[in-house]
Amino acid sequence: MNNDFDWRLVRSFLAAFEQGSLLGAARSLGATQPTIGRHIAELEAQLGVLLFERTGRGLLATPMALQLADSARAMENGANQLARSVSGFEPGISGTVRVSASQPVACYLMPPILAQMRLALPEVQVELVSSNAVSNLLRREADIALRMVQPRQASLVVKRIAKVTLGAYAHRDYLRRRGTPRQLQDLLNHELVGNDRDETILKGMAGFGLPVTRSSFAFRCDDLLACWQAVRAGLGIGFISDYLAVTDKDVVPLLPMVKVPPIPIWLTVHREIRTSRRIRAVYDFLSQAVPRAL
Repeated sequence: MNNDFDWRLVRSFLAAFEQGSLLGAARSLGATQPTIGRHIAELEAQLGVLLFERTGRGLLATPMALQLADSARAMENGANQLARSVSGFEPGISGTVRVSASQPVACYLMPPILAQMRLALPEVQVELVSSNAVSNLLRREADIALRMVQPRQASLVVKRIAKVTLGAYAHRDYLRRRGTPRQLQDLLNHELVGNDRDETILKGMAGFGLPVTRSSFAFRCDDLLACWQAVRAGLGIGFISDYLAVTDKDVVPLLPMVKVPPIPIWLTVHREIRTSRRIRAVYDFLSQAVPRAL
């Protein structure tokens, strides 16, 4: 092993190990694929071992990589703990806070809330991560996360702050063309907007006793914003968050007797990082502003 070991290469190794490909690692780190490949090659050269076998499906970790992964994670956790400790020694409420939220929340719910926060916390800059993936707060991909699924890590502070209500909606043009459903069974004779691979809507319809299959959806997409735009375009009836639906007066609610279970919103932050005044200020603001916005 080379004594001049470059510890900076460990981050690229871990990303490649967990993503299973150079492309996935590059995306997770905001780097380029050649850069990640070069880092892996340099690390292998320094250690004098082969860490990955290159296959047509990506990277296959070798037994040596499996052994190295635990030590690499320990190094990463130590570095992140140091960063979190340092972040608690700031003199004022200023600086950058990175907030992660799903695409619909980031694109529709958050902008007016952040405009209000800008007035309350003018010295705080926000980096908004618009992603449906569950950001890993332990790795500092975000300081604060708004999530529809409750995180389970013991080192995270999780607070349920609100719930997103949903309903069946369609554009007026679609209803003029196809008529308005009056009862749940009428949906079987309508064009539906639904998911592609996600089975949430299928399971919900099954719970209502409707024999709906994936082929019942005239338009299928797992991107929630694309489904919303499909409803707005008159492609069919979809189950939409109420906070989205109210942004277009030509999209109208249907079947008020159908009670779709609401989705909770969890505000999540790392337990240690709450010692940061700026992050605590943003956390407290969002915990009050998000429920009001909904």
